[in-house]
Amino acid sequence: MTQQLNTQVFAYAKQLADNAFKAHVLAIKGLEQVAELQLAALEKQTQATADFIVQAAEVRDIDALRGLWEKGTSLSREQAESAVSVTKEVVAVAQKTAESLNALLQEQQKATSEAVAAPVAAIKKAAAAK
Repeated sequence: MTQQLNTQVFAYAKQLADNAFKAHVLAIKGLEQVAELQLAALEKQTQATADFIVQAAEVRDIDALRGLWEKGTSLSREQAESAVSVTKEVVAVAQKTAESLNALLQEQQKATSEAVAAPVAAIKKAAAAK
């Protein structure tokens, strides 16, 4: 009886460790995707800002300054829109990761229920046979 219990405990521990590893991998992949999205947005915004600074350094008269003002306003709007877009993508990645983790948790709960139900049924069967 002890051997059977030890086997079940070790099998459950192995399954729990495997699922913990799977959950860790899912979380890391989600974080990686979020980091890639944010770095790409940061790179794009940095390039646009650098271009704006170069244009600002070339301003020599009031007409050029007016044009620069309009470009600055446009740049601010574009960067705000980009930030909103990236945020939506980050939320989508987080939601997908959460759904995957939830599916993994449900799988673990089902397996645990089955693992507990089988020995209980065997004990009931053995008790009924006596």
